Amino acid sequence: MKPNFRYSPEPVLVPVEGCDWASKMVLNPAIVQDPETDTLHMLFRATGPWPQKQAEGKLPPYPIFLGYATSEDNGETWDADFSRPALTPALNSEDEDIWIQDVNGRQVRDYSNGCIEDPRIFPIDGELYVSVACRMFPPGPYWMEDQDPPVITRYDYVPEWVEKGEGPFYDVCRTNNTVTVLYRLDLAKLKQRRYKEAFAYVCPLTDGYVSDNRDVFLFPEKMKMGGRLMYVALHRPMNPKPFPGGEEIHPSIYMAAADTLEGLAGPEARHQLLATGIFDWEEHKIGASWAPLRVSESEWLVAYHGKKDIYFGYTQSFLIVQEQENDFPVVTHRCPDRLMYARQEWELPTDYPTPCLFTTGGIVVGDELIMSYGAADQKVGISWVNFADLVAYVREFDARGNKR
Repeated sequence: MKPNFRYSPEPVLVPVEGCDWASKMVLNPAIVQDPETDTLHMLFRATGPWPQKQAEGKLPPYPIFLGYATSEDNGETWDADFSRPALTPALNSEDEDIWIQDVNGRQVRDYSNGCIEDPRIFPIDGELYVSVACRMFPPGPYWMEDQDPPVITRYDYVPEWVEKGEGPFYDVCRTNNTVTVLYRLDLAKLKQRRYKEAFAYVCPLTDGYVSDNRDVFLFPEKMKMGGRLMYVALHRPMNPKPFPGGEEIHPSIYMAAADTLEGLAGPEARHQLLATGIFDWEEHKIGASWAPLRVSESEWLVAYHGKKDIYFGYTQSFLIVQEQENDFPVVTHRCPDRLMYARQEWELPTDYPTPCLFTTGGIVVGDELIMSYGAADQKVGISWVNFADLVAYVREFDARGNKR
């Protein structure tokens, strides 16, 4: 039987007029449960026009920030701190300033300088981490790319000096591609709103020179490959051609494996295709939505999204992967149904043409899977479903979505 999803009847967070960093969009939230209490913690993406950095003759930039919110009633209502962002891009514009101290105390290039968006929270080795899609420089009003005719603002705030540089860092600056960055998250300090101490820059998880890449996060447990335990990440390259089999497939969800977190973005990483679009609603894009949840000793539930076009919009569905001995996991069950998509009036587009219900967080509390999502690219919603019912339904289908 198809599981019953319950949705917040109205948005739980919306943009705030007069809040310079969250006046235009509040969306795509990650959630985690406090291990010591029943409190749920949220990091959400937010943006607004930033006239402080506006260049003459250009539209204002829209840097992207992370905000913080909490819930004491399993996600029904949320208290957000709009007094200041929890994580802020540096917005430096000079070559010599684009550096950051990493978790090991080293000065490294800051790939989160311009935008910090779409957080996903997950544990690794007993620590909490958050992955974020970042750009070197903020774009202008980037949603105008979906207009007809499109208005491209991605390069509006790329400085002239990047054209003179050589090497991977400058290549990424020139393209302003998305690079996914990993932060270590100190939940205790986040709860105290000691934001500057709550996040520690770890490393990039993707190589922006190889491809614009987002929807990247790790399986919470290492997997055995080649006789040793390795970190395994899911990622969604916009250009799959550099990856195994990528010349002939699009769209796609890939996996990466490496001995170290830093290695996931390096040449030593191993990559393998997990899934490609096979249903009508996946025609243009598919990607994993949030960190997998274990459903047995060797299986994981993977939430994923598909997009057909800007008019049909985003659909959320689920698949189950099975771990393999000394190899990447493989898909064993895949739901062909559009299980989650924008239907409520407040979820439907107003300022932007694309219907969008986009989950970026999922946690199990008791019997329920609680999911946080962005709606209409502008608001935050919450959904609840019985976890066992959902897993049982996905198991009714094989790896190609056929009824078993």
